[in-house]
Amino acid sequence: MAPTLTFATGLAKAASISSRALMAPTLASATGLAKAASISSRAYVTFLAGNGDYVKGVVGLAKGLRKVKTAYPLVVAVLPDVPAEHLRILEDQGCVVREIEPVYPPENQTQFAMAYYVINYSKLRIWEFVEYSKMIYLDGDIQVFGNIDHLFDLDDGYFYAVMDCFCEKTWSNSPQYKIGYCQQCPGKVMWPAEMGPEPPFYFNAGMFIFEPNLSVYDNLLSTLKITPVSTFADQDYLNMFFKDTYMPITLTYNLGLPMLWRHPEHVELERTKVVRYCAAGSKPWQYTGQEENMEREDIKMLVKKWWDIYNDESLDYGNSSANGQP
Repeated sequence: MAPTLTFATGLAKAASISSRALMAPTLASATGLAKAASISSRAYVTFLAGNGDYVKGVVGLAKGLRKVKTAYPLVVAVLPDVPAEHLRILEDQGCVVREIEPVYPPENQTQFAMAYYVINYSKLRIWEFVEYSKMIYLDGDIQVFGNIDHLFDLDDGYFYAVMDCFCEKTWSNSPQYKIGYCQQCPGKVMWPAEMGPEPPFYFNAGMFIFEPNLSVYDNLLSTLKITPVSTFADQDYLNMFFKDTYMPITLTYNLGLPMLWRHPEHVELERTKVVRYCAAGSKPWQYTGQEENMEREDIKMLVKKWWDIYNDESLDYGNSSANGQP
């Protein structure tokens, strides 16, 4: 069944939605509207830097995609500082490893919400992967619990992603956080007229659907050189760059764990296909249960589900039960 790609109930006031956003993206039929060449050149893509334990997240993602029987490979864009041992681990899991060079923002004094955000600008290199007609980007701390291959059939020409939440402390320097405004519940606190126009929809860049394109890639890098950096680094930049082509999709495709306690009314775990382990202390391979909210039963359940996939040897690339899967 094709997903319903509409705003979650109550997420936006009808009067504030542009005519572009009202146009629900359609899915190409399974009867041949999508060209065979473009189908064969689709892929998932993630990003890895450094010699830390994030490689476990990427391995878990690769096995999760295999478990849900995706038809497409996982490309891993790696920086030169990823050790050879980790590259071997990724290749052994059937990943397509692509080394990229770092991308740095202009010199600045901005304090990023997280210090490591500065390296995330390197993700812009994935627009150069033009051997693929369409890609779905997934952060390395994401797990896929349902097949999402149908998202490749969304109409071309748009940037698809899930709207973010402004309620976590990482947003504490933003005007939204300071007045208690969140686009996930716009009716709770109205945007004051004296603060100017209501902010446009803002997406989370942990998962998005895009089309690699060399012209867009060149524009991304050249525009970056003259764009002031801001708190959320590449995510802020991508929101600025794709503001005219952004199309929201439902929370089903990128559930950040803080939504469980910030906006539980919007969460349907049984229908959720993509979970992002982004809350402090929630990375399964680092989980201790000691940090705030980590003692919740739903968090424990989701961490266990991640480990069940990671530890399942039948999902290792090349094993008979996973044979034929990317």
